Amino acid sequence: MSHHIVEVKNLRHVYPDGTPALRDISFRITHGESVAIIGANGAGKSTLLLHLNGYLAPTSGEIRIGDFPMSKATLPDIRRTVGMVFQDPDDQLFMPTVYDDVAFGPMNLGLPGPDVEARVRDALQRVGAGHLQEKAPYHLSGGEKKRVAIATVLSMSPDILVMDEPTNGLDPFARRQLMGLLKDFHHTKIFTSHDLDMVLELCERTIILNEGAVKADGPTREIFLDEALLAGCRLEKPLSMQGCPVCGK
Repeated sequence: MSHHIVEVKNLRHVYPDGTPALRDISFRITHGESVAIIGANGAGKSTLLLHLNGYLAPTSGEIRIGDFPMSKATLPDIRRTVGMVFQDPDDQLFMPTVYDDVAFGPMNLGLPGPDVEARVRDALQRVGAGHLQEKAPYHLSGGEKKRVAIATVLSMSPDILVMDEPTNGLDPFARRQLMGLLKDFHHTKIFTSHDLDMVLELCERTIILNEGAVKADGPTREIFLDEALLAGCRLEKPLSMQGCPVCGK
């Protein structure tokens, strides 16, 4: 089995106050797939993503990354395989400079200095943030922080890229730049987003969560054509699939 495969079986998560967040979720994502996980606020999307890298432990069920079931013993290897970009970049940036933040992961892999420097330079260049490397993260704008947070993950060369609302806080130019970067990432991609036009452009497959359960899982365009399904999950078609509000076409 490829180490790029993500398999979730009967995953349940209940918060400490007894609120169920995920209800018996199962799916399998294979090497090279680009999959969006969408749903209304509170559907369980972020909670689900946090399980894919071991930041949350399931109440019950199983997660496998390639041949390895997720456990305390396998977690270090899994986190080297699965790169996670959080919704809030402040959760990811904690070093004195941007360079230090992006270098943190490769340094902890034990890479020699020149290799670390090359990875930092490449990751920052890919997100258009090379000019920020000497800045302190707390001096950056929200969009700049988001790009640097993505660079901290790219510098680890993950086989599976997991991103929670990657376009939040990005201006149109940075959004387009990120979409180009994701198109160029030829390994497995899994992300949540309210940017359904981005989902339509980048993902051949979409999973809809509704109240913590999988409501639909299939080809993205087919899902977006099912108006009853979308309405039942408090979603709408991407703007590019909606008629003109002026002429109705």
